[in-house]
Amino acid sequence: MEFEQENTQTEIAQLRDAVVLVKEEIAKVIVGQGAMIDLMIAAILADGHVLIEGVPGVAKTLSAKLLARCLAVPFSRIQFTPDLMPSDVLGTSVFNPQQGTFTFKKGPIFSNIVLIDEINRSPAKTQAALFEVMEEKQITYDGVTYLMPPPFLVLATQNPIEQEGTYRLPEAQLDRFIFKIVVGYPTLDEELLILQYTHAGKTTHFAEEVKPVLTAADIQRFRGITAGLHVEEKVMRYIAELVFETRNNKALFLGGSPRASVAVLKSAKAIAAINGRNFVTPDDVIKVLPAVLRHRIILTPEKEMEGGTPDEVVAAIIKKVEVPR
Repeated sequence: MEFEQENTQTEIAQLRDAVVLVKEEIAKVIVGQGAMIDLMIAAILADGHVLIEGVPGVAKTLSAKLLARCLAVPFSRIQFTPDLMPSDVLGTSVFNPQQGTFTFKKGPIFSNIVLIDEINRSPAKTQAALFEVMEEKQITYDGVTYLMPPPFLVLATQNPIEQEGTYRLPEAQLDRFIFKIVVGYPTLDEELLILQYTHAGKTTHFAEEVKPVLTAADIQRFRGITAGLHVEEKVMRYIAELVFETRNNKALFLGGSPRASVAVLKSAKAIAAINGRNFVTPDDVIKVLPAVLRHRIILTPEKEMEGGTPDEVVAAIIKKVEVPR
């Protein structure tokens, strides 16, 4: 038993060191945004997709591309536009005149890391093409099922300000993202550093120097380690109580589903692993809760008119539910 604990701690230490290397590579180009990077890495360990929301110019797309460059796995980028068709994402049948048969040509979704830029730019038909692949890691075309190569991760971006020519994501699709990360503006000191980096020409130079740190095999191994972390019964109950409270909150029209509870559990394990621990604490749960819930809960019309936000409601729920000791 003692040997097993030592072995697990060694594996956790290896995971933590690998995460540090990934952060160091990204930090060559990105200034600040530590919380966003932590959550993106946690999503990889928790086997979940990420929705990144922020105004233009806050490095949403760049961060996603740099994270992909840190992983020695295939990467593809899809720019969503109003005229994009499902076949442009999933693939299509191509006629072979020599053989007189149709062959399925795979689309850009067939990759390990897929960046979908401005996901709310395409209409419902194209958005719906992502339902099966995001949930089941497969697509079905002409009755044939094609599996995605593991690991499979969708990183999607959207702009919350510009509404012209956009299509709101349905709740069923939002629920498939483990996190919705809201990216804010940098601090004054961080913005000064950005200007200094740009003036010195460092951003372009460093972008070319970002090297792969993790292989597909590493990611799968670290996911297994993360999934095996210890979670006490009282911490599991704490997660259940927090999500259950969203279904009985007067400020909410729609609360979190059981999928939200599972997402909190998996992502809290990932945060614990990133911090070098083989057990989950209530603080890990609190850290991931806003990112897990903010896109899954819907405010009542009254609360919206008051200017309330999902994050404010989540903060109130955290204060209300007793933290286990």
